[in-house]
Amino acid sequence: MKQILIIEDDINIAELEKDYLQLNGYTVEIAQDGEVGFKKALLGIYDLIIVDLMLPKKNGFEIVRELRGKFEIPIIIVSAKNEDIDKIRGLGLGADDYITKPFSPSELTARIKSHIMRYERLAGVKIPADIISHKGLEIHTDSHKVFVNGKQVQLTTTEYEVLVFLASNPNLVFTKDQLFNSIWGEEDFGDTATVAVHIQKIRKKIEKNPSNPDYIETIWGTGYRFNS
Repeated sequence: MKQILIIEDDINIAELEKDYLQLNGYTVEIAQDGEVGFKKALLGIYDLIIVDLMLPKKNGFEIVRELRGKFEIPIIIVSAKNEDIDKIRGLGLGADDYITKPFSPSELTARIKSHIMRYERLAGVKIPADIISHKGLEIHTDSHKVFVNGKQVQLTTTEYEVLVFLASNPNLVFTKDQLFNSIWGEEDFGDTATVAVHIQKIRKKIEKNPSNPDYIETIWGTGYRFNS
């Protein structure tokens, strides 16, 4: 079970984060001032640290700077300070992400999952087989959830099935007929044109530039493939 340290002096926010993370399977500890939080972080037992900036005794900038000199684990700043200069400074000191209050607990959880998996991947830790991950795209086949750069995207059941099928068979080209038969079934009397419609909808949700996709490529005159 992954362990998270929250360094946050606002106990209401800290407890909200803790409750939501525990519901998602994390073990969580809270420190309400910078010095205590920093000492806990030095134990080296945490998989990710969440830190506020405006803390008593030791501010978040100091914590990030000093921890980054000792550990490579993900650090996420969660702060009410929303000026670009604060974000630039925090990220420049080594934070992996910067989330501005108020925030969505579900978004925070998604980003935590993304950063932990990215860290484990870079560190050579085996990623569970129920996650398909590629260039910021993560498909959680156990929960049927899809994330792009840590943010969850909502796909219909069929859109999800098309994406999983392609992502599970990277670099292979599939015709519209093959995709239609694989997803809808050979007994379905629908039109294979629906494949193109679903691909277009998926691209709008997961691609940075749907007209120049990174993930699902059109092979003109043939079909589609997922780039790995």
